[in-house]
Parts: sequence; C-alpha cells; structure tokens
Amino acid sequence: MNLVFLLEEESMKVLLDILLPQILPADITFRCIPHEGKQDLEKSIPRKLKAWLEPETYFVIVRDKDSANCIEVKRRLVNLCQQAGRADSLVRIACHELESWFLGDLAAVEKAFEIKNLSAKQQNKRYRNPDSLSNASEELGKLVNNYRKVSSAKQIAPHLNIEQNYSTSFNCFISGVKRLISHTVV
Repeated sequence: MNLVFLLEEESMKVLLDILLPQILPADITFRCIPHEGKQDLEKSIPRKLKAWLEPETYFVIVRDKDSANCIEVKRRLVNLCQQAGRADSLVRIACHELESWFLGDLAAVEKAFEIKNLSAKQQNKRYRNPDSLSNASEELGKLVNNYRKVSSAKQIAPHLNIEQNYSTSFNCFISGVKRLISHTVV
C-alpha cells in the first residue's frame, strides 16, 4: 500500500516526513508532495489524482484552514477528489494552520528549543484549544525566538506526542490516517 500526501506547503512535508514513520507500519510507503500554497494545491489535486497510475495508492490531502470556513474548504477538497474519481481520498484541514498542531504540544516545543517551563503554559486557556487561535504562527513566534516555518517544523516534529495533543485538528489527522490504513490493509 502507498500513501500520497498532497500538502499546501513545505513545512507540512518536513513535519510529516518525521511524524509518519511513527504511525505507519513498515510495509506502507508514503510520499509527501508539497505545493506552493493552497491555490497551487487545489489546482493540482484533480490532475494528480487522475494521472496517478500506481496501484494500491491512496491520497491524503492536507490544507490549512486559515481564515476560511473549515466545512466549506473540506467540502471543496472532497468534491475535487470525487471529480477526479478518487472518492476514497482522505481530506484533513489544519485549523487554523500547522502551528496550531505545535501549540497543542508545548512540551514538544519546549524540548525542541530548550525553553524552560514552556510546557506549563499548556494549561493556559489559549493553549488548551490551539485550533481556535487565528494567529497560531504569530503566537508561536512569541514563544520561540527566530521561529521559521520549515526549520522549526524540523526541530519540533521529532518531539511531538501523537497520543497527547491539544489540537483537535492534529488528532483528527492522526486518527484519519490510522483509520485509512486499517480499512485498506486486508
């Protein structure tokens, strides 16, 4: 079985290249394909899904919500998959953005950047539901000096706890991937 992750940006690829081996069985291969933003991703979905000829391949589409309506974004992406003949694709939305996933595990951020007692802030109201923050990357930038999307994702990813994260969209992504592989592996 092969999984192809179509992603909005490079930082998500960096994260998933480190995170996915922790949750995927060794016999499942994966490939992460980043795009140059959400418009590039959405334009490429029908083309890639129709043209991909490798058997036993399933697609996972991951996009940031940003300021859009999550339900409408997901519906549009699901429709693109269906129009391409790949209704079996999994669509997941990072609410509001990838950094919400990092803010959902401040212990990982603390370890990655050696920031003492940062994990204690997880109990602050704003970090108990990081998906509600519309400015997650800005918020993370306040906690981490010189935060950079790609290099910081590479630093944080090895420390993320896939079993304990306050980001609902992170947990939906993890459970969706696990469900996809459990339903397709016979």
